[in-house]
Amino acid sequence: MQKIRNIAIIAHVDHGKTTLVDKILHTCSIFRDNEQTGDLILDNNDLERERGITIVSKNVSVMYKDTKINIIDTPGHADFGGEVERVLKMADGVLLLCDAFEGAMPQTRFVTQKALALGLKPIVVVNKVDKENCRPEEVYEQIFELFFNLEATEDQLDFPVIYGSSKQGWMSTDWTKPTTDIFPLLDAVVANIPPPPMLEGTLQMQITSLDYSSFVGRIAVGRVHRGSIKENQPVTLIKRDGKMVKSRVKELYTFEGLGKIRTTEVKSGDICAVVGIDGFDIGDTISDFDAPEQLPVIKIDEPTMNMLFTINNSPFFGKEGKFVTSQRIKERLYKEMEKNLALKVVETESPDAYLVYGRGILHLSVLIETMRREGYEIQVGQPQVIIKEIDGKKCEPVETLIVDVPGEVAGKVIELVTQRKGELLIMEPKGDLQHLEFEIPARGIIGLRNNVLTATGGEAIMAHRFKAYEPWKGTIPGRLNGVLVSMEKGSTTAYSIDKLQDRGRFFVDPGVDVYEGQIMGEHIRDNDLVVNIVKGKALTNMRASGTDDSNRIAPAIKFSLEEAMEYIQADEYIEITPLSMRLRKIFLTENERKIKGKQFQ
Repeated sequence: MQKIRNIAIIAHVDHGKTTLVDKILHTCSIFRDNEQTGDLILDNNDLERERGITIVSKNVSVMYKDTKINIIDTPGHADFGGEVERVLKMADGVLLLCDAFEGAMPQTRFVTQKALALGLKPIVVVNKVDKENCRPEEVYEQIFELFFNLEATEDQLDFPVIYGSSKQGWMSTDWTKPTTDIFPLLDAVVANIPPPPMLEGTLQMQITSLDYSSFVGRIAVGRVHRGSIKENQPVTLIKRDGKMVKSRVKELYTFEGLGKIRTTEVKSGDICAVVGIDGFDIGDTISDFDAPEQLPVIKIDEPTMNMLFTINNSPFFGKEGKFVTSQRIKERLYKEMEKNLALKVVETESPDAYLVYGRGILHLSVLIETMRREGYEIQVGQPQVIIKEIDGKKCEPVETLIVDVPGEVAGKVIELVTQRKGELLIMEPKGDLQHLEFEIPARGIIGLRNNVLTATGGEAIMAHRFKAYEPWKGTIPGRLNGVLVSMEKGSTTAYSIDKLQDRGRFFVDPGVDVYEGQIMGEHIRDNDLVVNIVKGKALTNMRASGTDDSNRIAPAIKFSLEEAMEYIQADEYIEITPLSMRLRKIFLTENERKIKGKQFQ
């Protein structure tokens, strides 16, 4: 039996996980010499490449000195914690990557806590030691302190440390002595990560992720916990609720390089993909046909936020999307729940609307963006935090917020956060930046990023993670300005935008089709203003000098999806279609808003 090591790579977002996996793949020569691979090989869907973040965890394997190393690349963002929690079940050890300048960040703490709780052996990699102002020794101390605070065992506290730069392709046990390759890291993995235990007995395998092939359908991926699994073997699938379904394994694959190879048997400790089992979900157990035994079900942290998803009922519905009915949207959301464990969908009183629960704004926006690219048209409401009653008290989710910002604008950031019921806990210098730590209600973070980036000239680095449910902190001021709302349907004109510029800032350019009730821009005052933006210049047959001044229009403000989600209020929707994104009032006519608007007060 060949030797196996199962490792997961965990880190804060953008600390270099996927780049390191690239280097391991190249070092272990799984590509032909003339093969064009590009960068960030594992971030293979468009959304991951555009955003530069990992969203879905992936499995690859390499051979090093006759040892098979199964590598699991995990997302770094706490919003995708559901992904991390389930795939850590497949690993025996973790590589904890840390930026040599930034040190341990909130998400580092989040994923490390999960790994230590599962009893995994860590190897710490202090990455990016080629950066200016880097402080590898301080970061090492910081990580040791973090492990200690997270109640790591003595064995876990005795972790090996490797320094290096995955971008430049070297790793070393001493950061002042760069090497030419990453072999020291692979040697540390083989030497320190324990091989998976060979458990004899009847088959037990938990499904921790799923793959899809247009030829064979859904493929179950997981690690064989006990015994072995063979091709054509009859098995029992135990559902999360304990229900049992008899089935049979048709084909069996193990991971090799970036792909899979077919095999006839997989023994305990290895990660494999199983074809032929129908109706499975993540967390189900594949077990022996005659004597089935269930493995403990994967527990996932609860969602902290929800949003209303509804059909697109604007005057422009159905012009761009293929899927516009509530039935199609419902099917898509339930399909997403099968593989996205941290997501929950609840039907509402209206047959056209669904409440979707998720981990945070990024978690939900990635789902919306994916649906939009698949051809769906939807409208979404304002994100709401989930409120619970604990011991008779109304409680809300509270987050730890960390902001690194230049010293001269730290005061502005503190003011903005404290206005939203945030409490400053730590303020200390970090290189040439000020390091601020707050506790803030999750409600206060919605819409905060925009304001902080504006106040600091775009120089703030923000990160946050869920801490706990705590008693309700009181009301938080919402958006201070009202909006400019279109009075009628038509095409915007440069003439009317120019004449209305002193009323606020616009979100639309001239020559864009708009409808009544669509939000055109931000008002300078705190009330909403209905404007006619489609009116053209009245033409006369007389011409006089000075009447044809050219229009000088400020550029329109363009929101990203997350910014729009943070911007809207309770009486507004975002309309999302494959080609457009519009902000609108829920009630499109002025009369309707006056009659029904009181319910949003």
